[in-house]
Amino acid sequence: MDGEILTWIFLIGGIILMLLEMALPTGVAITLGISGLIMGVLRFVGFFEDPMTATMAWLFLSIALTIVIRPIIKKYFPGETSVKFADEDYEAMDQIVEVTEPLNDMNNEGRIRFQGISWQARTIDGEVPAGARVRIKYRDNTTWIVEPVDEIQEPGAQKLKESNKR
Repeated sequence: MDGEILTWIFLIGGIILMLLEMALPTGVAITLGISGLIMGVLRFVGFFEDPMTATMAWLFLSIALTIVIRPIIKKYFPGETSVKFADEDYEAMDQIVEVTEPLNDMNNEGRIRFQGISWQARTIDGEVPAGARVRIKYRDNTTWIVEPVDEIQEPGAQKLKESNKR
């Protein structure tokens, strides 16, 4: 292989890898691209004339840059992360929802609308008509256990829930 072709492969390959980083942001492609550019420049000025030595030097330089630069990239350009509780029941506790079908404490024929979905539900005690608002207490298998909410209590309960999240 002609030495000049390998130099151009390093230079063009380095640029392509750095552009690829925009499509696949992992921090690895950019370090491989930077090491390719460095090796292309070093070959252009006369270092590493042997193709095998240049390829091995590129490999070791790529590994070293990945080990050194990737933590820095991750520190200053963090990925998008979100934290969510794994316990759906805990998140649902004390949520106030609307009754879509009448509820009672005898069977699971009533339904509530929670997170845009209709769920089976029953009350702790008594009956609740459709259209009323209830507070989720806990879940028994796939059935939500709820209690009626007084309109006066509703805002305070939400404030309490919000203050517990902090």
